[in-house]
Amino acid sequence: MADFNELVASARTAYVRGDWPASYRLLSNARSQSELATADLNLLGRSAWWIGRVRESLEISEEVFNRFQDADDAQGTARQALNLALPWLIGGNPVIASGWVSRARRILQELPECPEHGYLIYVDAAFALSFGDLAPAREAAAALQEMGRRLHAPALKAFGLVISGLVDLRSGNTVSGFAQLDEAMLPVLAGQLPPEWAGDIYCNVIHACHELADLHRMRAWTQATERWCEQFPGEVVFSGICRIHRLQLLSLEGGWESVEHAIEQSGAELVGRSNWVAGEAFYQLGELRRLRGNAKGARSAYDRARELGTEPQPGESLLQQAAGDHDAAWAGLCAALAGRDRLAGARLLESGVGIALELGQLQDAERLCMQLEETAEVFATGGIRAWAGRARAAVLIAASRYAEALPLLQGAAREYAGLHSRHETAKTYELFAQAHRGLGQPEIAAADEATALAIYRELGALPDARRLTGATNPGGLTSREVEVLACIVGGSTTKDTAEALFISQKTVGRHLANIFTKIGVSSRTAAAAWAHEHGVQARR
Repeated sequence: MADFNELVASARTAYVRGDWPASYRLLSNARSQSELATADLNLLGRSAWWIGRVRESLEISEEVFNRFQDADDAQGTARQALNLALPWLIGGNPVIASGWVSRARRILQELPECPEHGYLIYVDAAFALSFGDLAPAREAAAALQEMGRRLHAPALKAFGLVISGLVDLRSGNTVSGFAQLDEAMLPVLAGQLPPEWAGDIYCNVIHACHELADLHRMRAWTQATERWCEQFPGEVVFSGICRIHRLQLLSLEGGWESVEHAIEQSGAELVGRSNWVAGEAFYQLGELRRLRGNAKGARSAYDRARELGTEPQPGESLLQQAAGDHDAAWAGLCAALAGRDRLAGARLLESGVGIALELGQLQDAERLCMQLEETAEVFATGGIRAWAGRARAAVLIAASRYAEALPLLQGAAREYAGLHSRHETAKTYELFAQAHRGLGQPEIAAADEATALAIYRELGALPDARRLTGATNPGGLTSREVEVLACIVGGSTTKDTAEALFISQKTVGRHLANIFTKIGVSSRTAAAAWAHEHGVQARR
């Protein structure tokens, strides 16, 4: 038994210093020799989670829960129920997490006030925030602060500051919100919170920064989280989460080929550990593939994101728009907006303005633009202001009010340059070109287009580069029209063509009408003959 005791003692020491790989290895060896005490079995379960052995961790943690229950340790049972809720919540399964929270609530109703009541309040508040219900979350924040003072529990005070800060952020009080989040990190840095709960706080803050399009703060918090992870030997769950956020930020600057490979691998590794972050990773993968011209790969990544619980918008609608399926693009984006609150919907609105303008739906474009401007006024972050300014500029250009669009575009360009957001900068220069051309300044417009084109080529944004250079398709056909024509040449029916290109039959019919008009024919047979003469190969 001496070997067993030495293994357990060494494992406990490893756990305290955050060396979860060593703790897991030592406790697993000890467990193979003899039964572990409940406290040590709990350390084994938590160590397993940290190194990514999620299923094993949950099985062990449930065994610990049952042991507490069998020993009539109500407080320990409630604590373990809450500790089981957290990995399910981080993993992206709120239904099972809610089940464990309900168990904890039932047990705690019979107990005098203890720290576990505060953890329960924090989780309830997090659920309320996820549904956009700010009033109960604000009340929970005050209750946590007061309970933390009564029980002399720094963790509860930190939870109260986090919830209060997130409520303020979602209410538009960004200065107060971030100040409280900064203060909440003091006990985290002092090691006064269990590391799993501390990591969850970091993730919530980074997600809030991303939602607010406050990329400067997102960079700072991602770096802070990475530094926090460095204290733990080996690869841990939160390291993978940080990697996704860092790759999201890197993709703004370029290096798309390497980022695409890295984010696909990192996203796959997080499946089952943190499905909501894995969903974000696959959405970003879809965006990179869309921008690089890999439509099939983008669709696959968007589908995987949806499976993991992330709605792939606005990227999916922009992919449909590029394929000429404007109706589907508009319908999908409107459906996504209907299920989001003002902040969550902000990043969809500029794309919605662009699709509405392309469809000639000027009133819809104005309505969405006004929503985005109102959102920018409430939250006042640089990223949302840039979206709103550029959306308004697009609406003004569509109305031939070119001079009014220029100062808005200048503001957006400054913001995107400061964020090192290369593709967004190029898109802004495209709008500059349209405005200057409308003002009768073709030389300035040509310089704007040249700037946009240089950025697109540097990034590898092939569809954008081809569009700007007026890519040489015969007869002035668009790339999608060439694809439709290639299907017709191969003998495909309208239904076959729609299925092959993932568009509706109605859209195929619209493309055919445009093709017939452009090449001056009136039948499929004549179109096929024209295609053979102009080198359009059959698609089979």
